[in-house]
Amino acid sequence: MKNFRLLLPLAIFAITFSSCLKDDVKVQSYHYTESQWKAISENLDLPESPLEYSVQLPQHVLNSGAFAAPVNNDKATLGRVLFYDTRLSKTEAVSCASCHDQSLAFADNKAFSEGFDGQLTKRNSLALGAVVSFSATYQGGNDDSFVSNNGARFFWDERAGSVQEQSSQTIADDIEMGMEMSDVKKRLEGVDYYEALFEAAYGEEGITEDNILDAISSFINAMGSFNSKFDQAAAGLGFVSPFTDFDAFTAQENQGKQLYMNSCASCHGTSFSSPAVLTANNGLDEVYTDQGVGAVTNNASLDGVFKVPPLRNIALTGPYMHDGRFATLEEVVDHYSTGIKNHRNLNPELKVFNSSSQGAPIQFNFTAEEKAALVAFLKTLTDNEFIAAERFADPFK
Repeated sequence: MKNFRLLLPLAIFAITFSSCLKDDVKVQSYHYTESQWKAISENLDLPESPLEYSVQLPQHVLNSGAFAAPVNNDKATLGRVLFYDTRLSKTEAVSCASCHDQSLAFADNKAFSEGFDGQLTKRNSLALGAVVSFSATYQGGNDDSFVSNNGARFFWDERAGSVQEQSSQTIADDIEMGMEMSDVKKRLEGVDYYEALFEAAYGEEGITEDNILDAISSFINAMGSFNSKFDQAAAGLGFVSPFTDFDAFTAQENQGKQLYMNSCASCHGTSFSSPAVLTANNGLDEVYTDQGVGAVTNNASLDGVFKVPPLRNIALTGPYMHDGRFATLEEVVDHYSTGIKNHRNLNPELKVFNSSSQGAPIQFNFTAEEKAALVAFLKTLTDNEFIAAERFADPFK
């Protein structure tokens, strides 16, 4: 009994002291060791604990069948640093971000981008921020099918089947970055903040060629753009209604929406989760110098065929087409209005089939009012939160 009388006040004191600690003392846990954080914080503008990179798709996108794969925050954080690091190029002059600018939805504002020694790329840079989520849009594997049932592939000619494959080809490209992965690995070894970031992401495996590509892939897979005016309007309904107006839209934007759904959605899709057609010839020329998918496959029926690009943030990603020939959205709309050429591989969606046409190119013949309405609608696909998000910004001080 004496022991009980002694222990009771001690227990009350412990509970009271513990409760005071909760009120008065801030208990802090560290994601990195002290030496790791010192190396990271001296060079990089990163928080002590990684930002959240998981992708939560809105209902109207989930209803289209899209899904987003889980993203590891440590791997995405490392991938963010790699994405902005010029060490990945031969002359240390360019990074992935040099051709994929966040403020431009990770596109470039030039027809052809500059590589590591100033040479120009052969095609226009595709916008990484044009997708709702990379894992939702690009679900393909590494098979040899250029129009895979599993999803879209990478590059204008779809020669890569995964983000890792696309990244390794870009890094090795003799115009873009000019580096072998083994040389990239050597450059990163011994860089103290990379040792810390790789350890956090991959443990004892540390810096390997596969982990470098996997980290970049994690960062790109975390890119999710789904907070545009279009998405906000669709979220109010829980689905995309192709042929009814959105209350949040202006009359002009709704007119453009109707025109888009009637004239463009058969290839580009209605919910902008993924294009309805993965590759197509859209009648830019009757004779192409760049044969696109046909050059990769040696299949003449695919000459002049290119990726159908996603359209999110399209107002930010000009110039347009694989060769950047159109500077503005107005020029793009003009092409589809009256400029489609009768290429032998022209997509059937762009042909007229009746007794007199014999499969001639369609001419939409949009009026000036309709052209303006289409452009106004396409501008509703801009996601201003995405292009300013800290988690995708340059982390270097």
